[in-house]
Amino acid sequence: MTEVIAASELSKTYGEVKAVDAVTLSVRKGALFGLLGPNGSGKTTMIKLLTGQIRPTGGSAVVLGLDIVKDPIGIRERVGIIPEQETPPSFLTATEYLDFVGAVRKIPDASERAEEWFDLLEFKDKRNVLCKDLSRGTRQKLMFAQAFIHGPVLALIDEPLINFDPIMQDLVKEYLADYVKKGRTIFISTHILEVAEEICSDFAILHRGRLLHSGPVADLALRNEHLPGFFLSLVREGRHA
Repeated sequence: MTEVIAASELSKTYGEVKAVDAVTLSVRKGALFGLLGPNGSGKTTMIKLLTGQIRPTGGSAVVLGLDIVKDPIGIRERVGIIPEQETPPSFLTATEYLDFVGAVRKIPDASERAEEWFDLLEFKDKRNVLCKDLSRGTRQKLMFAQAFIHGPVLALIDEPLINFDPIMQDLVKEYLADYVKKGRTIFISTHILEVAEEICSDFAILHRGRLLHSGPVADLALRNEHLPGFFLSLVREGRHA
């Protein structure tokens, strides 16, 4: 098994708050991996750590063979990232933003790739609209485009479907499933358990910054369990621990 993410005792504290508490976790190549947890469980902090946006308080992690402390820029160059709060620059149009991303990432055919995304996510009519005037759902589409426009081998997505209507959710889920079939890896964080059970091959559960479980979704089916029930039982036990 080839690991694209390997974290060991990874921690992040803010004062007395342990946002991520000694998490040891691995993600295999070709997985659609779901990091699950209630609000405030540390999911967003975990993604920020793995993408080198913040430095850990303790422990270590390697992403695509690169250390998150020693080479955070190298990691961000190679991965795709969609943050929880979509934030394309308000003063650029959708086309200008993707042109900017293409220039930063040195993508020679960025304009053609951008057109493909406008078609795929059905927002061609918003190409020349300023980002500040886009709806939340359209901004989410734009953030998807910027994350995947360079064809990354690994993408990390915080709450991937939160601003999409049911039709767009279905389209995006299909795209993510096809993406991992090509040998690439998707890492999502979400609290929508039904979506995770539907699309993820592997999952982990965080609660209060601590890892409660990690493993394949298929293992639950072998035990005749469903992810929502399994999740709730573990989290309730964790609250009373």
